[in-house]
Order: sequence, then C-alpha cells, then structure tokens
Amino acid sequence: MSKVLLINGSPHEHGCTYTALKEIADTLSKYEVESEILYLGKQPVAGCIACGGCFQTGRCVFNDKVNEVLEKLDEYDGIVVGSPVYYAGPTGQVCAFLDRLFYSSGGRMAGKLAASVVSCRRGGASAAFDRLNKYFGISNMHIVGSQYWNQVHGFTPEDVKKDEEGLQTMRTLAQNMAWLLKNMEAGKAAGVPFPVYEAPLRTHFIR
Repeated sequence: MSKVLLINGSPHEHGCTYTALKEIADTLSKYEVESEILYLGKQPVAGCIACGGCFQTGRCVFNDKVNEVLEKLDEYDGIVVGSPVYYAGPTGQVCAFLDRLFYSSGGRMAGKLAASVVSCRRGGASAAFDRLNKYFGISNMHIVGSQYWNQVHGFTPEDVKKDEEGLQTMRTLAQNMAWLLKNMEAGKAAGVPFPVYEAPLRTHFIR
C-alpha cells in the first residue's frame, strides 16, 4: 500500500491547516492510500547552518523531527506540506524544517509525489503556495495539482469547514494523488524503469 506523509507546519495542532490536511487524509483512505500527519509542534525549529555534516552522515546535525522523517523517508511515496499564511508566505518554522529536510535528503526525494496546501484568513495564499512548491520542483518530484490552487480560507477550523470549494479542492488533490500513486505501482509491476539521471551539473554566472 502506498503511503503519504502530511506535514502540518502550523503552530496549532488541530487548526485550519490540520482541517485541510485531514480532508486529504480521509480522502486518501477511501482510495486505500495510507497517510500520516506529522505535527511540527510549537518549539523553534533550527535553520540550516550550511555545515555540510549531512553529506557525510545522511542526517542533520540538529537531531529533531527532520531526522525522524529522514529515517522513514523511503516509506513515503508522497509528501504534502501544509502551512498557514504569514505575511504572504509559509511559516518560518516550516521553511526551516524543509530547508534542512530537503538539503540532507541526498536526492532521496526524487520520484515522489508532492503537493503543498496553505490556509489563510483572506490573502497571500498563492504566494505562500508558490514558495512551498519550490522545494519540490528542484528535487525531481512530481507536483500534483487540483481543481484550484490548494488553499482553504478561514480564521478558525469551523470557518474552514464552511469553505466548500476549499475542501473540495483538498479532496480532488487527494484523488489525483491516489490515482497517480496507483499508476506508479502499475508501472513498476509492468517493468517501467525509474529514470536514470545524468550526473548533476553545477554552474554559476561569473564564468
């Protein structure tokens, strides 16, 4: 059975972001896809210090939930990141977490499905949504879309539950992710090989 990790980047464990992620989790379950919601908590999350330690160990030097995910990363076929909107962007907490998670994953994100979900009272959703998708686009992941940008609106979970279009967008996202996961399973069973990539080329703009 395929498995999807849902990351709740809100300081409120069962707030608006959770409400959107729970709608995704419930829909995935209907299509026989397992999911797990990871709550990052309220404590500060250290940012990446570019020490390079993860290149040697495959783990981050800060031993927190980043390493917990890294230990189980190969179990997940998809990742959904959820965040409230702070000043038209994701929370600093979730960005610090993702900076370190993706940098220390050593390319193990490649081939997984990915999506981001944002929650806001009124505005800034599309900018935050775009920021989160940057992690996936640079990591050879397959970004799953929906019928609209993946956002819900409301100041409380009760408000979000009244956002019929937003919740439908979450369900459609989950349906698309489940369908793609099943197609990937069918492809593996049929012997369709995973892409073999060229060695990465790293250039800069002063030569």
